[in-house]
Formats: sequence, C-alpha cells, structure tokens
Amino acid sequence: MSLRLYDTGTRSVRTFEPLEEGRVGMYVCGATPQAAPHIGHLRSGVIYDVLLRWLRASGYEVTFARNVTDVDDKIIAVAAEQGVPWFAVAEGNQRTFNQGYDLLGCLPPTIEPRATGHVPEMIVLMRRLIDNGHAYAAGGDVYFDVKSWADEYGALSNQRLENMRSAGDTPNEELKRDPRDFALWKGAKPGEPSWETPWGDGRPGWHLECSAMATRYLGPAFDIHGGGVDLIFPHHENEIAQSRAAGDGFARYWLHNGLLTVDGEKMSKSVGNVVLLPDLLGKARPVEVRYYLASAQYRSLMDYTDAALAEAVSAYQRIEGFVTRASELVGAGSPSSVPSAFASAMDDDLGVPQALAVLHETVREGNSALASADRDAVKQHLAAVRAMAGVLGLDPLSPQWRASGEDDLRPVVDALVKVALEQRQAARGRKDYAAADAIRDSLSEAGIVVEDTPQGPRWELKRG
Repeated sequence: MSLRLYDTGTRSVRTFEPLEEGRVGMYVCGATPQAAPHIGHLRSGVIYDVLLRWLRASGYEVTFARNVTDVDDKIIAVAAEQGVPWFAVAEGNQRTFNQGYDLLGCLPPTIEPRATGHVPEMIVLMRRLIDNGHAYAAGGDVYFDVKSWADEYGALSNQRLENMRSAGDTPNEELKRDPRDFALWKGAKPGEPSWETPWGDGRPGWHLECSAMATRYLGPAFDIHGGGVDLIFPHHENEIAQSRAAGDGFARYWLHNGLLTVDGEKMSKSVGNVVLLPDLLGKARPVEVRYYLASAQYRSLMDYTDAALAEAVSAYQRIEGFVTRASELVGAGSPSSVPSAFASAMDDDLGVPQALAVLHETVREGNSALASADRDAVKQHLAAVRAMAGVLGLDPLSPQWRASGEDDLRPVVDALVKVALEQRQAARGRKDYAAADAIRDSLSEAGIVVEDTPQGPRWELKRG
C-alpha cells in the first residue's frame, strides 16, 4: 500500500504523490509565541514529527519548514502589558517552544523561518497581487480583494463568500472595499514595530507571511501544508487565496490535526485549565508524554485527563520493559524493517493507533519468547519492536530517552543491587520469606523495582 493522506482541500483520503519523485516539501504553521506552549501546541509538534519520520522511513528526502510568527497583534499586546520589547516576548517564548519540542523528541525542521526576516519576500508578493488586481493599498494598509477571487474563496473551509462575516482584522474597516477583505499589510502605529514598503511603513498581516515563507523555501508549488484544524479559516483559506491569485500553485495536500481539550473543555486562561508541559512532567517522563500525544489518530479531537495519561504511561512501560529485558538477554542489536501490518497502518492516513496495536502485539509475542528463553525469537521481536518504536520516536534504547548519567551509574548500582538480591535469594532458599520481603521492600523504597523471572530476579529503576 502506498501512503494515503486525508486532504482537507478535497475532503477525501488521497494517494500521496509528491511533485518530485523521492522528495517531499512540507510546510507546517508553527508558533505565534505570545506565551509558553500548552500541550495542544506540543501535540501538533509531535504529530508532524511522526509524519516527518514516516516519510523519511519510507525513503523520501524531506524539506521540512516550520515557521515562527514573531510579530503579531497578540505579541505586541503582551509586550505592552509586561512593559518589555515585543521581540523579547517572541524570542523568550519561542525558546520555550523549541525546548518543549526537543524534550519530546521532535526532530528539528530543515528551516525555521521567522516572519520578521522575510519582509522583502512579502513586498514582492503584495506587488504581484496589486499588479494583477487582487489587492489594493488604502491609507497605509494593503488588503486582499476577496471578490476578485470569489469563485474559489471559501473552498478549503467549505463556505460561500456571501455567508462570510467581516474579517475583523484591522480597526480601519472603513478603508476596505468590502468588510470581508483581509489585511496583507498593516500601516504603522506609534510604538509598534514597522518596516518600510512602497505603500508606507507597517508590519505584516498574519496570512501574508506564511505564503511568502513557504514559497521562499519550498517553491511556488509544494507537497504538504499542515497545521491545526483551527487554522483552516481564516488563516489557511487566506493563504490559498493570496498565493494562487498571485499565480502560485501552492500546497497540494492540506493536513489538519485535531485540537486538544481538558476534561471536555477547551483550554482557556479564564477557565484556568491551560495545561503546560511542566504540569505533565511531574506525572510522566517526556517519552511517556510523547507516547500519549502521539497515540490518538491525528485528526481526532483529543481530551486530556490524568487517567488517560496514566494509561499511556503504563502502555509505554510495557514496551520499555520488553526492550530492556530482551536487550539484557540478547544485546541491543539493530532495528529491522517494520512489519508489513505496521507499515499498512501508517500508510493509511498515518494510523498511529492501529500501528501501536501491531507494536504491542509484537511486544506480547516477544515476552512469550522471553518466557521460553528462545533467544532467536527474542532477537527477532526486539529488532521489530525497536524499528516500530523508532518510527514513532519512542525507541527506549534511543540516547534521547536515556536518563542523564544513568548509564554511567548503572554498573555501580548493579553491583550493589546484586549483593542485595543474592541475600534475598539466600533468604528465600532457607524459606525466610519475611527477610526476603524486607530486602525487596528496602530496594523499592530506594527506587529499585525487582521482578522475578524464569531466568532469575532482575531489577530496574522506578519510572515516573
């Protein structure tokens, strides 16, 4: 089966056929860093990281661009409220975004362009639109004329122009030919950042920047454009309009991930239910948070609860437990190719839940092989599990997920625990079960979990 993806533009699952064989250009709308990222932002980061990994595992060379909207109404408002420069707000929060992506094992994008670094490209795009009658300057602003693109405007979001409301994106509504026209460029205001253009000083409109940056790095036509479902309108609808009206083919497949709620409610500062990554790290390790955020179908609405996170922690630890025990028996080895059932699930619109079902079934089979001490079968299952987990960014043996310093301390701790386990075994041998249990309890209090297996007792550090 070849890769198939749900395309919002056609509202159908389509076979993925890149413009250039063996190469993929992918653009994902990244952060508007007016605040630290919540777990909804990080879910999006993990989802597109899984897509990136699967494309590369499928043999594609991927150019992945994820932008930063580093100047915006919200950023300016936060800066004014805090009494700091706008760029300090954007830079500080963007660092936190990137730290979150890194902590959850997301691969870095090929390019992470910032809006403020691409004003020349925006000027060129506006000039093209004005010259061909799809945009106009008014009072220092520049607007896109939606009626000039009426036949196609609204296709992505499945709306009709006559049913749309005012864009509401500028206080200068009286300057617009039509209230639904959207701002490409906003004229300078006192105390706000601005750049010089032929139509007056000002700053970018939200939508213009993504069209300029996507085509700068991926060309006038490229393969995949991704983002949250909340961006379909107006952001992505307006990107399509201005790009295609200017003569660019733009994105061929539109992917949108579902949103994340908390206990059935949308995250909101006023409600007080915004969940940040540090809130989760007291309940789960980063790799377990990643497992949780990746585990649902990417287009689905995901509802966060502590119970759901706890289930994900247990599920990941079953994978980790097998990999640890198996590698102790046969060595870490190397990942194999993924099983065909796993590949079929991933090719079916990135079916991570079904792919995880294959992974866990392989873990169960591997545990059976461990119980019978079938080294060849253990080795085979370990290689398959590591391959599948690696595609999802979840391989327990990846250096990303090894606790800092744990490998260096392991021989020392192992020697000390070995003495205690020998004493426990001796107590069991003389049927002094109270002493044996006391030793086990002491180890547990020290953060060491002991498991009795057919091959003898084994131990590991407590997780979480």
